[in-house]
Amino acid sequence: MADLNTNVRYIKGIGEAKAKSLGKLGIATLGDLINWFPRRYEDRREIKPISQLIPGEPACVSAMIASEPKLSHIRKGMDLVKVRAVDDTGALDVTFFNQSWLKNQLRVGETYTFYGRAEGSLLRKSMASPIVEPEGRREHTGRIVPIYPLTAGISQLLLSRAIRQGLDSCADILPDCLPDGVRQAHQLCRVNYAYENIHFPEAPEALDIARRRLAFEELFFFAIGLKLLRSRRETVSVEPFQPVDMAPFYNALPFTLTDAQRRCVEEAIADMQSGKPMNRLCQGDVGSGKTMVAAACVYFCIKNGRQAALMAPTELLAEQHYRGLAPLLERLNIRCALLTGSTPAKTKRSVTAQLATGEIDFAIGTHALISGGVAYADLGLVVTDEQHRFGVAQRTALAEKGEHPHPLVMSATPIPRTLALILYGDLDVSVIDQLPPGRKPIETYAVTSAYHPRLYAFIRKQVEAGRQVYIVCPMVSENDELPDERKAVTEYAQKLQTEIFPDLKVAFVHGKMKAKEKDAVMSAFAAGKADILVSTTVIEVGVDVPNANLMVVENAERFGLSQLHQLRGRVGRGRAKSWCVLLSDSRNEETKRRLKVMTETNDGFKIAEEDLRLRGPGDFFGSRQHGLPVLKAADLSCDMRTLDEAQQAAKALLADDPGLTQPAHGPLRRRIGQLLELKDGTLN
Repeated sequence: MADLNTNVRYIKGIGEAKAKSLGKLGIATLGDLINWFPRRYEDRREIKPISQLIPGEPACVSAMIASEPKLSHIRKGMDLVKVRAVDDTGALDVTFFNQSWLKNQLRVGETYTFYGRAEGSLLRKSMASPIVEPEGRREHTGRIVPIYPLTAGISQLLLSRAIRQGLDSCADILPDCLPDGVRQAHQLCRVNYAYENIHFPEAPEALDIARRRLAFEELFFFAIGLKLLRSRRETVSVEPFQPVDMAPFYNALPFTLTDAQRRCVEEAIADMQSGKPMNRLCQGDVGSGKTMVAAACVYFCIKNGRQAALMAPTELLAEQHYRGLAPLLERLNIRCALLTGSTPAKTKRSVTAQLATGEIDFAIGTHALISGGVAYADLGLVVTDEQHRFGVAQRTALAEKGEHPHPLVMSATPIPRTLALILYGDLDVSVIDQLPPGRKPIETYAVTSAYHPRLYAFIRKQVEAGRQVYIVCPMVSENDELPDERKAVTEYAQKLQTEIFPDLKVAFVHGKMKAKEKDAVMSAFAAGKADILVSTTVIEVGVDVPNANLMVVENAERFGLSQLHQLRGRVGRGRAKSWCVLLSDSRNEETKRRLKVMTETNDGFKIAEEDLRLRGPGDFFGSRQHGLPVLKAADLSCDMRTLDEAQQAAKALLADDPGLTQPAHGPLRRRIGQLLELKDGTLN
């Protein structure tokens, strides 16, 4: 008998090869399969007469084959099957591309259901390569049809049939981890009904009922899990930090902190004085001054006789932090050191020894800070920069170098409050919602590729004025395979160098380069040794280049708004006026609206809210980084009421059973342990 851990290769019609393809989607078990929810649905219940077909609109037609199908060989690799189908209202010319077997399957006089986009004129209707099945089969037509995300080698029909078999085989063993009291209080359907109708909805109303149940369950589990993580943290006691005179630090700064920066510093200091481990996210827009907030916390920690460490995702960024912070802190008698993978062995041995004895107060570095041979005398504060680039395991590894050091994580990706509730529900959030005075807004324009000649002239003008330019080009792929970013970047850079700017210095960088190669190119650009840097999004988090004042993004429709905002933030870091030009030939109205948002505001939080509204959360950062599961059923762009309900339900349940120790809550406890990837799937 099958269970939810049964390998998908044992499901009828799958086998080894198809199981391997499904593995690319993250589907390995029966449980994974039935939790692979559709991305959208098509209502194919209504059968339209041929006479009522509207050119350009998809529709279902029930029609009889009126003539023998004709097979034509157009050219190598191109076959056409043409057939005429009729109903009581008219005739439909149907063409199938490269489906030669249909010549013998479609029989004159028999009725079939066709689903496709109507073409032709009002008088002569046609369809090109519609879905076709015998009347009454109802696999592709005559019902609400789920549309799933796919990969190469997996079709909608194969996936739908596999899920059908999967549901049939586990209908009696589907666990319902949602407590009956919660389910009844919130008028939610049972789990079997939910899974059946999320995949094979009887009607739109049934789909709504199913989706609400699954979205509620998902958000409820998150809310419970995060509250338990938080409460577990709050049971740990640490020695409170003592008050410190911060005036020497503030007086040493060449500028005055904004009110928002001061507020974030005070919130973090209050945490460190509380006797409980801090667990705080400091997020702010590009250029809002998060690094100085971190520096103030470092000063406070070290003046309490403890050590501090700051971990950055790249050597280049670590070096930038070191160059910016070490001179400031060393004037305040704080001993600093840089530790990266490129640190010479002799220096590394010396730094490691001094960290172990406490001679170094503050270490700045990369993953080298958490390597096995590095030990700290008394680590009191751990700062991770660009935190979304680190997994939970990496953050934890640094924290474990001390006895409950205070974690402070920083992110330059503005996150809407609604999404932060899910991604960082176990963290306290400080928001720097104010830019330093004098920071000039970046002028942003959205144009078509027809503007390339004018744009190239503008690029030349900026370079002649002594400025530098970023050009970002996305990876382009025509299929489901991974696109080749090297080709996209190198070809464009070569074109610019040989055809457009032969007299300028054009460099390029992409994600397939080794870290040292990338760092070398970006360091050279920062040093002014190249005029134009062509790149993929690897520059999204990178070294500051105050001299760069123009960002060009090709095919801007391929990026989310938040990502475009991050890219735009690479310029505008100096005193010169800065621009961002977004190129797109897309005629999609939603794309046009998205790009218009970029031209109307420089506020990262407003952009993030709009991005959430237009796209939904998806995977906000492009890859899973947080140790939290990606939302499958819930959509925060429209499920905020459900989120509030779920959070209230979680609060009420934990008030009654704080540790989920009641026997009835055993399945819920185990499920949340699995979701949050805790040891052995438990909450111990």
